[in-house]
Amino acid sequence: MADVEDSHWWFAARRQLIAGLIARRIAPLANANVLEAGCGTGGNLAMLGQFGRVRAFEPDQSARARAAAKSGLDIQPGFLPHDLPADYDGFDLIAALDVLEHVDDDLGSFRALGQRLRPGGYLFVTVPAYPSLWSRHDDLHHHKRRYDKARLLQALGGAGLAPRFLSFFNTLLFPLVLTKRLVDKATNAGGDDDRLPPPLINEMLRRVFAAERHALSRTALPFGLSLVAIAQRP
Repeated sequence: MADVEDSHWWFAARRQLIAGLIARRIAPLANANVLEAGCGTGGNLAMLGQFGRVRAFEPDQSARARAAAKSGLDIQPGFLPHDLPADYDGFDLIAALDVLEHVDDDLGSFRALGQRLRPGGYLFVTVPAYPSLWSRHDDLHHHKRRYDKARLLQALGGAGLAPRFLSFFNTLLFPLVLTKRLVDKATNAGGDDDRLPPPLINEMLRRVFAAERHALSRTALPFGLSLVAIAQRP
């Protein structure tokens, strides 16, 4: 991840979609307190820094070190749902970007993150969609589950959060990736989606995926490989 997340089409386009959604549908104040939960090797921290003062935690020591070196931030150790830094509280925006599918207790993790928001603050979540699409890709990435809309809404409601926006995304490439995943599932092959494609293909895929940000600024998309939710603490 650390080697490719700055340039790989999926990471690069996802950052563009996330930034567009935050700007359009949350529009936090310039001095907002922002938390990234499970920041990995730090590929999203500069993007989130556009929206305020960023803090982050990450359970993996090696990833924390890489994220700190990349961002210059003090990345704290933290484990969802119950072992988070004690002073992490009162955030205007918390982003959990393809994180909650990795934790055993996702419902408890939603509640823990919701409690760290100030009243009126927002939780921004992305997760993989469609449990029926489980494949070797999910095994290799240490996923515990994929989500449908009902499971995601249940988790947000259980955390006392009010959904403000819910949509699929990675929609335009859905037929292509779906075909590959189904073939991989049938043959128990594949799963290595993190390799950087040749530059021309990588740029083409980035542009197609990133183009969805224009639609997402206006409406929810009806299907896709991932789900995005924005929820607010009352």
